[in-house]
Amino acid sequence: MSKDKPKRMAIISANGTLDAAYPPVILASTAAAMDMEVAIFFTFYGLDLIHKKRSKKLKVSPIANPAAPMPVPNIIGMIPGMTGMATWMMKRWMKSANVAKFEELRDMCLESGVRFIGCQMTMDVYGVKEKDLIEGCELGGAAAFLEFAMDADITLYM
Repeated sequence: MSKDKPKRMAIISANGTLDAAYPPVILASTAAAMDMEVAIFFTFYGLDLIHKKRSKKLKVSPIANPAAPMPVPNIIGMIPGMTGMATWMMKRWMKSANVAKFEELRDMCLESGVRFIGCQMTMDVYGVKEKDLIEGCELGGAAAFLEFAMDADITLYM
């Protein structure tokens, strides 16, 4: 990589489930370790990933998730308790594969200088306050993220 201008990665995180929480932080922490500048824009349900309380309760939906290793027919996925079981299974798979917990990867990103930008418009719509977000987040709208993303070498939506 060039010493003059580091590569940039811009990520939009718009999903708030446990299975959708991992990709942005895995890619961001890896890019940061490769000396890239990284920013993640948390918008809509993705805002849950940086919400102090909601991020501790992320779940995996067994409904309409055909790519899951053990796809569950929608009718079975609707049975009470199946979301909890799917969430437990994913946590178990990640642990058995020695993958860090989501919170650990998220913290690693912040420690590595990854910018976490909480979408101000989404916060206004959902009634989320700055104090509701984890420490280390900045607030900004689409323009703030686009200012970073316009010079990005890699842009991802998750």
